[in-house]
Amino acid sequence: MVGAWRDELTEWLAPFVGMLGDRRRARMCPAYVEGLIGPGDRKSVQPMAMRSPWIGYDQLHHFIGGALWDSAPLEEELCRQADALVGGNDAWLIIDDTALPKKGRASVGVAPQYASALGKNANCQTLVSVTLASNEVPVMIGLRLFLPESWTSDAARMDRAKVPAEARAYRTKPDIALAEIDRVRSAGVRFGGILADAGYGLSGPFRQALTERGLTWAVGIPYKQKVYPADVAMIFPVAGCGRPRKNYVPDVASRPAQEVLESAKWQTVSWRRGTKGKLSARFAAMRVRVADGPPQRIGDLGQQHLPGEEVWLVGEHRSTGERKYYLSNLPVDTPLRKLAGAIKARWVCEQAHQQLKEELGLDHFEGRSWQGLHRHTLMSMIAFAFLQARRLRAAGRKKKKPEPTAAADPACHQTGNPDPTQPASDANMPALP
Repeated sequence: MVGAWRDELTEWLAPFVGMLGDRRRARMCPAYVEGLIGPGDRKSVQPMAMRSPWIGYDQLHHFIGGALWDSAPLEEELCRQADALVGGNDAWLIIDDTALPKKGRASVGVAPQYASALGKNANCQTLVSVTLASNEVPVMIGLRLFLPESWTSDAARMDRAKVPAEARAYRTKPDIALAEIDRVRSAGVRFGGILADAGYGLSGPFRQALTERGLTWAVGIPYKQKVYPADVAMIFPVAGCGRPRKNYVPDVASRPAQEVLESAKWQTVSWRRGTKGKLSARFAAMRVRVADGPPQRIGDLGQQHLPGEEVWLVGEHRSTGERKYYLSNLPVDTPLRKLAGAIKARWVCEQAHQQLKEELGLDHFEGRSWQGLHRHTLMSMIAFAFLQARRLRAAGRKKKKPEPTAAADPACHQTGNPDPTQPASDANMPALP
């Protein structure tokens, strides 16, 4: 039985191995992925090499940290494999980030910053993650390191970590996420919309960029995000004195999302069935205009953002007493249950983060370089995709057939009507080997 999954892995990795060219690298890739999947608590290079009877430490270390090979073809193949497993108009592309706690300051990107897994600031590396998911089955297809300003302002430090020239300019996490979205779209990955938490949803430019790309999205926002009523009108104010006014202004003031939804009708909504029964919370939704348009001085209010896109404002009251708020550009006729289902579909990426760390050693890499870290994360994602393929096959699920227009037509990402409210069909899948 143990040998069976190794034989399956060799067959499954064949497209990846074929892109490496050199026969030595072609041996190292399966060895590294097998080391991540196989037994042993520690999945850094040295203990993996010690557990292998035919691969030495120097060989494995050189493959992941120093050998000359291009990751891009393997990343594209990972996108193809993920799309075949879970891609389609019923899939979501989930944007999030995950922290890798680290000691010291020499490892690339490590700095005191907020670690979502710990719920506090900690010395860590932060990776922007991209997960393709459908029917509660996640496949991670992107992990990109975020470099804090303490790194991008220190050229000598980046030299030591071998940060490539194209990655040295400071980029926000939403900027990195948009670049990753463009990358996976160009690779032909099919999905119905984008999901992200408030760390990304609070960015007006991020939401606007998704809309400009013709994408459907649902994102978290802070409770104080300001919005206007959907029927807000732009009027030309009459000047009481002085020069005539030159700019139109809204006929009502914007208000925080929390305040706007206080008077809304709240309903208990179940979005799917979990292992302990139906998952439910109280939700409310209304159409609004987001206050993320151009800034303008409005009378005594000072500088205010003008009304932007009309979207759904959704509130969630959890049984714990916690309250969350979201924006979505899903169609105006979308039922509340589908809004709730879309919002809650994001949480499957947390499962992927957890399994990548606990089962596959995502956070075990001990090298310090940019290239070494990203190669390790790529091998981890390839290992995770293989395990998801095994789980789906064991559950009797077949690969999805590509849709004729999906590969090259960006419109396929905006026309889907995903229904994440349907119960997961893989609830009884076997555990990871």
